[in-house]
Amino acid sequence: MASLHTTTTASFPSIQTPRSLLTHPKPILNLSLSTTTFPSLSLKLTRPRRSAGALGARMVSTAAASYALALADVAKSNNTLDATTTDIEKIDEIFSDPQVFKFFANPTVDAERKKNLVDEIATSSSFQSHTRNFLNILVDAKRIGLVKEIAKEYEFVYNTLTDTEMAVVSSVVKLESQHLAQIAKQVQKLTGAKNVRIKTVIDPSLVAGFTVRYGNSGSKLIDMSVKKQLEEIAAQLDLGDIKLNCAGDENGYMILDRSCKIGKFHL
Repeated sequence: MASLHTTTTASFPSIQTPRSLLTHPKPILNLSLSTTTFPSLSLKLTRPRRSAGALGARMVSTAAASYALALADVAKSNNTLDATTTDIEKIDEIFSDPQVFKFFANPTVDAERKKNLVDEIATSSSFQSHTRNFLNILVDAKRIGLVKEIAKEYEFVYNTLTDTEMAVVSSVVKLESQHLAQIAKQVQKLTGAKNVRIKTVIDPSLVAGFTVRYGNSGSKLIDMSVKKQLEEIAAQLDLGDIKLNCAGDENGYMILDRSCKIGKFHL
């Protein structure tokens, strides 16, 4: 049976723009930042690793890929791959805030202030200690601007190490957990993966139903949306300019004609 892990695009309660962006920073804690904590970081970025196995093809000469593998090495050795993945998802969400990313990417902001903010984020988000130290290493190496790329690479490494297939489920409204479990089972059957992780996305343009993207870079698509059905109807009727984003009336009908005034289709 597939091991189902779900993540969503909803905001984490603890993820807010840190106050230290707007106030004077407090003294930084004394953190251990030695690269001995992350032995892979001492390797040349272009040097292939024999222990990577199936990851070899992915380990190109990019800093993001090397840092991601280094973090995964530590997480695996500590038996915290899942917990570290949760940390990385939160980090990706946090750095999606333009104000936060701009602060860390700004070369005129000294490292001490950045480390102070790392400590604030790590504490409020309950990060693993090695995740906290990892972010500080990125600050010292002036590579913190790569953090979102590292998050993407780490996801790939985690999925490979745990034989996990990532599936992105888009729907108009949030789907129930039992429905997501059914989708996970179908993705497992199609891919043969041991585990399936589900990310959910709200997409009103689908009108109703859902879509599932999986495979390498989301190359595979299962489209069960009403939007697709309407597009197929339009194609069959040779109505290429049909408007599919017209609002339904008070009785739940969708307008199908070009003028959006006549011809009803009950959803």
